[in-house]
Amino acid sequence: MARYEPKTAEPRQQTRWADANAFVTKDTGRSKYYVLEMFPYPSGNIHMGHARNYVMGDVVARSKRAQGFDVLHPMGWDAFGMPAENAAMERGIHPKGWTYDNIATMRDQLKLLGLSLDWSREFATCDPEYYGKQQAWFLELYRRGLVYRKDGVVNWDPVDNTVLANEQVIDGRGWRSGALIEKRKLNQWFLRITDYADDLIDGLKDLDRWPDKVRLMQENWIGRSKGLQMTWKWAGEAPAASPEGLEIYTTRPDTLFGASFMGIAPDHPIAKALAEANPEVAAFVAECRKGGTSQADIDQAEKIGWDTGLKAVHPFTGAEVPVWIANFILSEYGTGAIFACPAHDQRDLDFARKYGLPVTTVVRPEGAGDDFAVGDEAYVGPGSIFNSDFLNGLDIEAAKAEAIGRIEAAGTGKGATIYRLRDWGVSRQRYWGCPIPIIHCPSCGPVEVPADQLPVVLPDDVTFDVPGNPLDRHATWKHVKCPSCGTDATRETDTLDTFVDSSWYFARFTDPKAEAPIDKAAADHWLAVDQYIGGVEHAVLHLLYARFITRALTDAGLMSVKEPFAGLFTQGMVVHETYFEGHDEVGKPRWVEPTDVKIETVDGQRVATRLSNGAALTIGDIEKMSKSKKNVVAPQEILTSHGVDAGRLFVLSDSPPERDIQWTPGGIEGASRFVQRTWTLFDGFDPAVAGDEKANAELVRETHKAIKAVSEGVEGFRFNSAIAKLYAFVATVRDNAKAGGDAKRQALSALARLIAPFTPHLAEECWTRLGEDGMVLDAPWPVWDAALAADDEVVLPIQINGKRRAEIRVARGSEPAAVEALVLADETVKARLEGLSVKKIVVVKDRIVNLVAG
Repeated sequence: MARYEPKTAEPRQQTRWADANAFVTKDTGRSKYYVLEMFPYPSGNIHMGHARNYVMGDVVARSKRAQGFDVLHPMGWDAFGMPAENAAMERGIHPKGWTYDNIATMRDQLKLLGLSLDWSREFATCDPEYYGKQQAWFLELYRRGLVYRKDGVVNWDPVDNTVLANEQVIDGRGWRSGALIEKRKLNQWFLRITDYADDLIDGLKDLDRWPDKVRLMQENWIGRSKGLQMTWKWAGEAPAASPEGLEIYTTRPDTLFGASFMGIAPDHPIAKALAEANPEVAAFVAECRKGGTSQADIDQAEKIGWDTGLKAVHPFTGAEVPVWIANFILSEYGTGAIFACPAHDQRDLDFARKYGLPVTTVVRPEGAGDDFAVGDEAYVGPGSIFNSDFLNGLDIEAAKAEAIGRIEAAGTGKGATIYRLRDWGVSRQRYWGCPIPIIHCPSCGPVEVPADQLPVVLPDDVTFDVPGNPLDRHATWKHVKCPSCGTDATRETDTLDTFVDSSWYFARFTDPKAEAPIDKAAADHWLAVDQYIGGVEHAVLHLLYARFITRALTDAGLMSVKEPFAGLFTQGMVVHETYFEGHDEVGKPRWVEPTDVKIETVDGQRVATRLSNGAALTIGDIEKMSKSKKNVVAPQEILTSHGVDAGRLFVLSDSPPERDIQWTPGGIEGASRFVQRTWTLFDGFDPAVAGDEKANAELVRETHKAIKAVSEGVEGFRFNSAIAKLYAFVATVRDNAKAGGDAKRQALSALARLIAPFTPHLAEECWTRLGEDGMVLDAPWPVWDAALAADDEVVLPIQINGKRRAEIRVARGSEPAAVEALVLADETVKARLEGLSVKKIVVVKDRIVNLVAG
């Protein structure tokens, strides 16, 4: 019997698929199914951690094809961004060459995995053919008023002379330069995502095939909140920057009687005016500008403040409340000013404790008395109001309504709804991005680049020897004539945030050669994406931006859907042990790749040794595969050692797909053994063996059970359960030695089709060995007979006095009297009942048996 050789079988089948153009998308009039994995950034290499994402999508694509769907399963590259520009600066190469070289490498690596991808639709977002279409629809949104310019607060790296995303600010410093970050106001381009805030949040309720946690994260990010906007009058002389009073917004008007201080953002007009007049205030405001601009960064930073000396009058008590400049207040949320109730907001409490400000508790939990007070942790739970005059005794919601009503009656404020969501700042001061198609004319202002001049292509002749954006200092590219008046003008040198590039690529995939940015007929046919797969780290920004742009482009008439992704699955990571040999001069571990590590067990302890030099290694934490820690396994390594199908099988088999999976040598070896066991069934099949009639009938039943279980596992994204059933079914076929003939062929035919989404190369080899025509890729998905797939027996747990003590196997549908007799005759039950008398037996048919004994 021949051994299965993946090294020869897998390339043979991939060549066969390629020669047949097997995965080119077809529109035959059947129902469509659009499968898409979040497209990768071309960093240069993929590993089995990446592969898990694409293999999951491939399982869905192949199974849907077998079920009779026309399947769209494309691939492309999210190719713009700072990593390429940094590589250019560090290595003296051009971002374009670096990017396309990486794409070529990664394309070859992905093809090793045997993915059913339509490579004819491939594009990279750095292709002028792609970003030129992006420029076209950007201008359409500009004409519709969804694109505008304004001053915005940004993270500014004074060494690299560029804006950084919040994620690129680490401990207040630029992630690459190490320079202290400044908060600056720059004139930036914005997209009006806030125009769609209500629609984006209301649309979440219809996304019933999205994870609940992702919908909640988006809802919290949009942050729709109802509250009170009001003005506090000044006590004493009013500041010129805000003479009418201090306008604040709060979601907790129920806690107004707990007001301890007022807080204003460091760039509030009052703070700015004070800074202009007082160098010490200016220095404080400058200190506040350090660090990230996100709410998370601000929440985690040490709370610092400056007492302005101003006081505001409490609207209910008439007390004078001090006004502080505080670094944890965002100017762009609400009015950039708050009243602070420290007892019921942790940031306010931390600030009040630091500066010795009063803390008055005004909400107490159920059952607490008048002496309830907070310590170092704010109370933010439910309860009733106290220490609050006319609000006393009310619950929180009733107190909010009462407080808002009184403020409205006094004419000093009104109930209002605001959002945490801010308009999307899309300007980036860098070269390697989509040029913004605007020309700045000293006479006409911003002018659209004419349609016949698109795409605005990035110039290749740039250098990175000077920090900052090379487009700013380009000798010719930026200098143009105004399309409106013909005078000297300059191009916009900011490029677009890469999240713009990924906000519509799924629509372009429906016809990547279309003259229009989106072919409406193709988009209306294929969209929404039926199954989108990717990491939960993109749960908010990418997915939110894609939902927004889809709505905007639909409103502009380019397509007809509001939600781009009907189904979303967020997969877990592949994790691996880390290994390192000592530390470098700054204390960072010297990581070692797993291929250079030998693991042995010595005196019961696992010991790691470096193969290349014999050095003793430290076994580090188990972490997600990452190039920085060198704990990656490349597809090439798997192809060489065990075959790609074994790797595909392992990343799907050991845990539910939404959870992390640890890569282990034992795991991949186990998958490899399953591949061999499966092949042995087919290679040893003899159709001439008639088989025993009873054994044949049993195998037919087991086949239908397997079809049902695997089908339901694939459909429900329970790939590990489906694979577990395949393992069991292979064992059943192997162990049923008396079955043969048609029953065995039926079982093997079903098995080849069931394993095809998981181990496609093996499935093709088995299909051919079985003597079937064509490719298993084109074979229909097996169908089960419900009667044959039903279990004839059930296992009933037996509880005695509420505790599970035994179990019994009975025929499905057995009458209670028959079950009672079997239970009382069971030796385990009799032993448990020794010395007791049975007072009551309750049989829940096909579910459970409960005995009460005493």
